[in-house]
Amino acid sequence: MECLAIKVTTDDGRVGWGEAFGHGSNPATFKALTDVVAPQFIGSAVADHRAQMEKARRALHGFGSTGPIFYALSGIDIALWDLAAQAAGKPLYDYLGGTPRELELYASLVSYGGDPEEVFRQVRRARDLGFRKIKLHETTYASIAAAREALPAAEGELMVDVNCPWTVEEAGAMADRLRELDLTWLEEPVWPPDDARGLATVRARGVPLSAGENAAGVNGVRALLDQDAIDVVQPSVAKIGGIGAMLEVFELAQQYGVKAVPHCFYYGPGLLAVAHLCTLLPEEVAVEVPFIEFERLLFPALAFQPRLRLGTTPGLGFKPDLEVLETYCIDRAVID
Repeated sequence: MECLAIKVTTDDGRVGWGEAFGHGSNPATFKALTDVVAPQFIGSAVADHRAQMEKARRALHGFGSTGPIFYALSGIDIALWDLAAQAAGKPLYDYLGGTPRELELYASLVSYGGDPEEVFRQVRRARDLGFRKIKLHETTYASIAAAREALPAAEGELMVDVNCPWTVEEAGAMADRLRELDLTWLEEPVWPPDDARGLATVRARGVPLSAGENAAGVNGVRALLDQDAIDVVQPSVAKIGGIGAMLEVFELAQQYGVKAVPHCFYYGPGLLAVAHLCTLLPEEVAVEVPFIEFERLLFPALAFQPRLRLGTTPGLGFKPDLEVLETYCIDRAVID
């Protein structure tokens, strides 16, 4: 699992960290960052970061509102908010006006290939570690039912992210079968993921739906909400445009009366950014964390646990293990 970490250094030596969506698109996002996006910000003032981000988005609008260019913009935006909060001497949640609190985390499992026995084992393992909210990445009824057996509804919440595999008709048929399993939500059930009318059709079958990770910017989220297509909106900080865009989505969620639960399959600056952002939400939500055992932790303070308390360090508070960065580095570049 890759992490595209972005380090922004000011003239006076302060460092801000951000994260752009990588995973399978890592090389493309890296190239977009180094060749197209980062040069837009060289020499700009941190105090003007929101205006500079808007200027860059307008300059690069021809590339669209999603994909590698937008992912790179997202990562830089996170780093600039980190620096702005540091300059104010406040942790990011305080700078944003959030309420400091201990945050619940939910375990986001990888796919186990539809193997019901392995799904049962992994869900039970997460439950035994203290997680009471667990998300699957499975598409078969048998594997999802096995997860519900391992985590009965009386003991915890079960979410399922199927990653956009079905037609509207297929998704509706599966929703009918899944209704009895009392899911907290079914995530991105239809292809393409921005088919708002299709999602609304599936939602009418009575299973709560979530989407938004792959929305084309804030306006893409608005299109989903306009169609009354989802119960839970899930913007992804490293995709949608960074912290500034997340704040806009949170406002939309309140306007439309929809719950916001950010997507967060990250383990570096992106995870911390989401944790800080969740302190702004009107109701407590659990923060998604990948249920993956790493050989070594990029950020030791994010040791795997079912709860997280943000510290009082100014800014994002991301302090990576530099030896881990060096050991596992795939590629790097300096833009100045």
